[in-house]
Amino acid sequence: MRYTEVTITLSETDPYRDLLIDALGNEGPYDSFVETPDGLKAYVPTEQYDEAWLKSQLEELSQFSILNCQFSISDLPDKNWNEEWEKQHQPVLVETPGGKRIWVRAPFHAERDDADYQIEIEPKMSFGTAHHPTTCLMLSFIADMPVKGLRVLDMGCGTAILAILASMRGAATVEAIDVDEWAYRNALENIDRNHCTNIHCHLGDATLLNSQFSKRVSRTPANSQFNLVIANINRNILLRDMEAYTSVLRPGGTILFSGFYTADIPALVAKAETLDLTLSDTRTRDGWAAIKVNNKH
Repeated sequence: MRYTEVTITLSETDPYRDLLIDALGNEGPYDSFVETPDGLKAYVPTEQYDEAWLKSQLEELSQFSILNCQFSISDLPDKNWNEEWEKQHQPVLVETPGGKRIWVRAPFHAERDDADYQIEIEPKMSFGTAHHPTTCLMLSFIADMPVKGLRVLDMGCGTAILAILASMRGAATVEAIDVDEWAYRNALENIDRNHCTNIHCHLGDATLLNSQFSKRVSRTPANSQFNLVIANINRNILLRDMEAYTSVLRPGGTILFSGFYTADIPALVAKAETLDLTLSDTRTRDGWAAIKVNNKH
């Protein structure tokens, strides 16, 4: 596949680089990024490159301040970019506040004897390799809370890394959903690679929760609800779909949210409170945040 490399320079990198990655990756077709001292390099399939759309994103970002954004493009030769990316891929050790150690590695990395959990993820450019702060935050929440016997729903599962940890920690069943077919197929590979037979992966979005999905995963209404919902997506989607997540949450259940900045916490909490969800914990890392909310009933 041919790719276009977009080199973007920013007069201020913090927090605008992360905001731009979030916009290009979640709202656009860009599937990988490399941070540079003065900005980033973004990669998009050449056939999907849209200069007018890119300019609109940069103009929107510039409204935050006197930020100056410049960019240049170059077409890259046709090669196996997944293979090139894998060469640079590094394993990650996540250490939680509760003292747990999670070793996230690719098949070509060695295991660690001192890790409580070892998750093997085949790097395929899907979101969720533990390199992003939000993935680390969600892993830490799951590792530090009781999961055994719970019915878990993972929305926007990406590589299925969070679903896999929930399974390893003794979840009864895990339903994992992602709207992107590439991520969905990568999730299936990783679920099989980690021998998690109780994870069921689905291609779709939150509308599945109001369709025949709940009937397929359970025969009774009570069991179609979840004790724990995981959603590491982005601020706008979380605000839009939070009601759908809550509709399948059992009384006394928990939702873990991430994919947003610390400045977004008040907006997420305010929305949660309208749905009778109460904030019980917050974790932050490098300007990113994750929150834990509980159903009041």
